[in-house]
Amino acid sequence: MTVTQDLDVTAASPSATLDRLSLVLDAFDGRDSLSLAEVVLRTGLPRSSAHRMLDRLVALRWLRREGRSYSLGIRLVELGSLAVHQDKVHSAAMEHLHQLYRTTGMVVHLAVLDGDDVVYLEKIGGRFAAHVPTRVGGRRPAHTSALGAALLAFNGTTGARYDHIRDHGYAIERNGALRGFGCIAAPIGPIGEATTAVSICGPLRHMAFDSRMTSPVLLTAQAAWRSMSEGVRVTPTLARRNMLRRMPTAPSVLAEG
Repeated sequence: MTVTQDLDVTAASPSATLDRLSLVLDAFDGRDSLSLAEVVLRTGLPRSSAHRMLDRLVALRWLRREGRSYSLGIRLVELGSLAVHQDKVHSAAMEHLHQLYRTTGMVVHLAVLDGDDVVYLEKIGGRFAAHVPTRVGGRRPAHTSALGAALLAFNGTTGARYDHIRDHGYAIERNGALRGFGCIAAPIGPIGEATTAVSICGPLRHMAFDSRMTSPVLLTAQAAWRSMSEGVRVTPTLARRNMLRRMPTAPSVLAEG
């Protein structure tokens, strides 16, 4: 082997190792735990390589082992939580998301566009939350959700559906991935700049697809954008807080359903 070839192999080794580590960690997507055999099946790695990777990840606390099963470790939870809470949009939006939940009583989501998917950054909800199969860190094809449609529209996707969203500033979904439920979503930021969106989701019999619920969602997106632009974690301005408070409250909307 020449010196040049040796240098090429050395330079490629860290990348190859990271690729294999990524394969192993990605294998846990959608699963609480996996056995060695399942990791081998999901990654295509040789059994000996997968076993070494798993042992190393356990030592680093990225994974934990119970008997013959492996699951995500506390270190990944710590790093994931740190990444989310350091996110500028997440920090700027949190107070507004809680206010939106108090106003509407629906499940509130914050999500970011990642390629062709949306990834959920936050989920706030009460009695309906358990019925909505979403989780922080989970992803979904963007075109299948109101959140994704809103973001695709504000990032130049063409078509009648997306033109309508750009004209009105929000997207609506009825009986999408979850039968009997609906969502209203609005991008955080102007056309061409929005990479994050906020939504409310709930049973169709409790959703109001008019200004009673579209306005709070739009106001929340605008307030989050203002907080993010100002670079501060502030509560909504008095004017916006009062506007939200003048909206029908969750009990009054639910009572009409």
